[in-house]
Amino acid sequence: AYAMTGWRIGWGAGPSALIAAMSVVQSQTTSAPSSISQAAALAALTGPRASVDSMRSAFRSRRDLLVSLLNDVSGMTCPTPDGAFYAFPSVRGLIGARTMKGDMLASDIDISTYLLESAGVATVPGTVFGVSGYLRLSFAAKAETLVEACARIGAACVAVTAVTTTQA
Repeated sequence: AYAMTGWRIGWGAGPSALIAAMSVVQSQTTSAPSSISQAAALAALTGPRASVDSMRSAFRSRRDLLVSLLNDVSGMTCPTPDGAFYAFPSVRGLIGARTMKGDMLASDIDISTYLLESAGVATVPGTVFGVSGYLRLSFAAKAETLVEACARIGAACVAVTAVTTTQA
């Protein structure tokens, strides 16, 4: 909410058993946050919220734009995410297609590589998150950049051909 990613400061709230387990893990992975991070977090939490409301509105708008554009791409379906700043569209409708070079798009990894090489758009295959057949795209970018990226993705997806199989 306060654009302090990487400052490594935060808190948790929940059932006591969960907090106890989190404390065990946390105690082995971090040390005390710096005094500067602590002061910045205090200022963020006790200061005006206008910037938070503005960022939330901007991210909601970008999310809605990206989801809409991805749902217009042949072979993709994209649910509206509830949090973070990533969309996670299914690309299962593209698996099995062939590129104009004749390469088979057999997985989300192939599709991610294809989009990077042919459209210049970086995505992350869902496989690395344990969910094959999906891509992760960030909408932490200007709306114009998202529109351009989706236009490139759309053109790249239109350029693939469906695989037909025949049995002898």
